[in-house]
Amino acid sequence: MKIGVVGSPNAGKTTFLNAACLTEAEMAAYPFTTIKPNRGTAVVRAKCPCKELGVEHCDGKRLVPIAMVDVAGLVPGAHEGKGMGNQFLSDLADADALIHVVDASGRSDTEGNPGNGDPVKDVEFLEDEIEQWMLGILMDKWDSLKRKIEMKTVKPWQAVHEQLSGLKVREEDVKKAVKELGVDSNATEKQLLEVVKKVRKPILVAANKMDLPESEENIKRLDNAVACCAEAELALRRANESNLISYSPGDASFDVGSEVPEKQKKALDFIKSLLAKFGSTGVQKAIDGAAYGLLDLIVVYPVEDENKLTDKKGRVLPDAYLVPKGSTALDLAYRVHTEIGEKFVGAVDARTKKRVGKDYELKNGDVIRILV
Repeated sequence: MKIGVVGSPNAGKTTFLNAACLTEAEMAAYPFTTIKPNRGTAVVRAKCPCKELGVEHCDGKRLVPIAMVDVAGLVPGAHEGKGMGNQFLSDLADADALIHVVDASGRSDTEGNPGNGDPVKDVEFLEDEIEQWMLGILMDKWDSLKRKIEMKTVKPWQAVHEQLSGLKVREEDVKKAVKELGVDSNATEKQLLEVVKKVRKPILVAANKMDLPESEENIKRLDNAVACCAEAELALRRANESNLISYSPGDASFDVGSEVPEKQKKALDFIKSLLAKFGSTGVQKAIDGAAYGLLDLIVVYPVEDENKLTDKKGRVLPDAYLVPKGSTALDLAYRVHTEIGEKFVGAVDARTKKRVGKDYELKNGDVIRILV
């Protein structure tokens, strides 16, 4: 699974990526600082089952890795090739869900230039650009797909999915949308646009720069947006890495060490006031929301000893995997290693000590031994 970080130039998406992944992607206050996609590994917070199961591992919090990519800034007309549009949309294809970072202050417009921006319009324009891009891909082959439908070699939903499958749209979503909208070989462009709107990648809005005074009212106008300050999260993550503070992603507070320079201490005091007001910097909340809310992922823990909850080296709960809800024990086996999946004969639920089959549907927090 991969989360794409998108947004207009200068909205703070690369800062968001650096904060989430502790990468060193270039950040600057001018359009198209990002040319090639920046990649990193973020984390998703999960509750570790160690305390519940009576083993020593951690403080009960688990940080599970997830891939993240930040692509070139999107400008109006991207689906027509304007700006870095063609590259942006191609880079976007591999993401499973998107975090749209918007400048909640409105201090920059949709092209990344200083001015009177509107984050609500930013959200609308990005959704429209992605939908128009997907519609263009669908319409490009619609005549040939239409003939296949008329000849009954494929069903309408199969034709649509065939053309959009490279964009990671889910088969079940396409099937449902096509049926609901009554799409057949005579479908209009308007009907197909409605299909695209229903099946495009899910998007979570991160209202960045919440610390600026203009942001407060704009955040209220953004339905279900996560207020965040990527700069604050980046500062905390780097200070923690330098052992100046003790901080875990998403926490509502942090401990300051005795060796912090006065100038940096003032900056950390300001961030503390932000956390007191908002509860967190919002960056981790956005990532968790994308993983659990948009992608419907769960966390499972494979072990090799269901009694001690360890691997062969005696490490307690050594691994945690994010998998889609509805995944089976066999899916987990393949996720661990293709060879293990191929040799799968069963699994053991470490909580109940009962053996389960390949079709056992995993639950969030499951600890599973795979039998080969």
